[in-house]
Amino acid sequence: MPFEFEKTPIEGLYVIHPRVFRDDRGWFLETFKISDFKNAGITEDFVQDNHSFSSRGVLRGIHFQKAPFSQGKLVRTIDGCVWDVAVDLRKDSNTFGKAYGVKLDSKNGTMLYIPPSFGHGFLVLSDTVHFLYKCTKEYHPNVDCGIRWNDPDLNIPWPIVDGMKLIISNKDCQQPLLKEINKDDL
Repeated sequence: MPFEFEKTPIEGLYVIHPRVFRDDRGWFLETFKISDFKNAGITEDFVQDNHSFSSRGVLRGIHFQKAPFSQGKLVRTIDGCVWDVAVDLRKDSNTFGKAYGVKLDSKNGTMLYIPPSFGHGFLVLSDTVHFLYKCTKEYHPNVDCGIRWNDPDLNIPWPIVDGMKLIISNKDCQQPLLKEINKDDL
């Protein structure tokens, strides 16, 4: 199998390690194969792909869409490195409000599968990053929401190192705290 699906402490959230085939010409890896993903329990259909470019210190998130347009995401970098974070916003989940972070690096192709009803964000650790998202629902601006990136209840361990200057949008700085959001709106 070209993928190793690593379970995380949050049900349904997977770190995915692709098998990288290297030789003197370079390397090759598969980034998605529907049969392998379905065998691992990831059964949603992906309907939209996104690509963002950011510089060192850019922090995006924590973003999500409200139901019925909650997006599942398969995320990875194709050039660069980020600290990627998923927050469980499934209102009936035993891990509601829990965050999980993982380093995604284009050097090893590590990916993160984030189920629908999770918040998502990332911090750029490399000079620049090209970041790809496969989404299970199309973007709907009328249900686009967020949680403040530094919400103390989420206690996200952002790896801010050696004088890194954070670059955060005004929108992301003004997002509400999780406790200020009505659980029924998730």
